[in-house]
Amino acid sequence: MDAKTYTVKQLAELAGVTPRTLRHYDRIGLLKPASVGDNSYRHYDEHSVLRLQQILFFRELGFELDKVKAILDQHNFDLVSALQTHRYRLQAKQLHMQRLVRTVDATIMHLVGEVNMSEKKMFEGFDAEKQQEYEKQAIENWGDGAKDSIKLWNSYSTEQQERILAEGGNIYQTIADQMKFGPRSPEIQASLAQWHEHLRNFYEPTFDILRGLGDTYNEHADFKATFIAIHPDLPTFLQQAINHYVDILETEWLERELEILKE
Repeated sequence: MDAKTYTVKQLAELAGVTPRTLRHYDRIGLLKPASVGDNSYRHYDEHSVLRLQQILFFRELGFELDKVKAILDQHNFDLVSALQTHRYRLQAKQLHMQRLVRTVDATIMHLVGEVNMSEKKMFEGFDAEKQQEYEKQAIENWGDGAKDSIKLWNSYSTEQQERILAEGGNIYQTIADQMKFGPRSPEIQASLAQWHEHLRNFYEPTFDILRGLGDTYNEHADFKATFIAIHPDLPTFLQQAINHYVDILETEWLERELEILKE
């Protein structure tokens, strides 16, 4: 039985690149086809697929094409070692992106005043012009996510904003008062459900955002200081409680999806 081969179109669809990209890689000697038919059609084999995967990995990590070619053409190039290196770098990149997401969340929440509602005075002294400057910077840096949250917040009346801030402060204080029950207790989880709903005043929080906020509350210096002022152990407690809360949400979501598949 002949080994599986791919045309330019088939390999392009498989890898999520364009046929033009594959033809360019051929021209510069980066990815030559395994064979070329009498009709001039290029055909690629498994070796070609693995080499293309490496090319795309290196490109994802920011390598220029000439550098990628030099690496892959080395006589001692080890595919397994390369994959292990890619895995390490991608994990590092993932951690970096997670930190960026938490920073974005923290900045958005800071801009709209979500940091400890009882400490609202920390935002006094920012005139309207300066606040607009901060908002513009957030939008330039983080795009629609910050833009939508700021737009939503600014759509509220002063009375609505004060009510929302007070509501948030009450939720955090209630959680602090309930810490004796433990992070997994029904009392705490009920309060976190209120917290979850409260966040919708700012944006629609995904599971990742919720979990990221829990980490932010315990790891971001400004947030941690704010919650320590309520109770010394509150930052760590919130992180643990929120993680458990999200675990429950994810389990419930998975169960619903499985039920749908059974229908």
